[in-house]
Amino acid sequence: MLSPGLFVSLLAASCALWPAEVRAGTCEPVRIPLCRSMPWNMTKMPNHLHHSTQDNAVLAIEQFEGLLGTGCSVDLLFFLCAMYAPICTIDFQHEPIKPCKAVCERAKQGCEPVMKRYNHSWPDSLACSELPLYDRGVCISPEAIIAVDIQDPYIPQIRCNPESLADHPLDPRLHCRGPDTDICRCKTVKMEMKTYLKNNYNYVIRARVREVRNRGLEPSVVVDVKEVLKSSLVNIPKDTQTLYYSSSCMCPRLMPGMEYIIMGYENEETSRLLLIDKSIAQKWKDRLGRKVKRWEIRRF
Repeated sequence: MLSPGLFVSLLAASCALWPAEVRAGTCEPVRIPLCRSMPWNMTKMPNHLHHSTQDNAVLAIEQFEGLLGTGCSVDLLFFLCAMYAPICTIDFQHEPIKPCKAVCERAKQGCEPVMKRYNHSWPDSLACSELPLYDRGVCISPEAIIAVDIQDPYIPQIRCNPESLADHPLDPRLHCRGPDTDICRCKTVKMEMKTYLKNNYNYVIRARVREVRNRGLEPSVVVDVKEVLKSSLVNIPKDTQTLYYSSSCMCPRLMPGMEYIIMGYENEETSRLLLIDKSIAQKWKDRLGRKVKRWEIRRF
């Protein structure tokens, strides 16, 4: 729900009193998959990037999926959708509502360093300088919709699969909530012999995370396998592998660029390596590898 302040601003900005049938024809349902989780469901074309249709906007916004997967900014998805699928309201339709300048600046501050590592810079088409300030014009930001207090600084990087909203609805800052409306929090599984033997993991690997993919139907993480400490029926070469999460909450948490010891399960039919709630991921230390080898001996 829009805050009273933004609602009044939108009404004040509506200079033209259009007939109801004209107003109804200018908004259209949001059909861009990445933006279906936004706290608005109607948009207007052309958007702020001058795409005349949502089909064109889809092709353009998809280039940011990899950047979204890094979790570089909690505001990035909101900002992109406010640009590519801008909110449209009955009382403010003569032009799309822009995101606030501060939203853009936060997204840029968090994500441009990641882009520069791959020799890219923040696009000129998304320049923050052209956007309005919250207190000086009509614009939209997460704070204008509803305020939310986040205590855990890691939580903003935990995002829901947009296709799983029935099971894991989003909170107002676009973070994953469980069925009981609690923000998804990954349970810590202690790496100790009793747990290891009880959970009977199918694979144990040492791997460096290349990419976290939290968009679409199948959240996953791409890793470079450095060492295979245990495997079962699925062959695990020392190469790039994809690990598939069983939940949109994406537990255990993995960060790009970090090296972990990872313990999980497999799907023999699909030859997939799986990560579930009982899986373990800890930052790699040589002693952890030695522990696993000792525990495997104790198993027999």
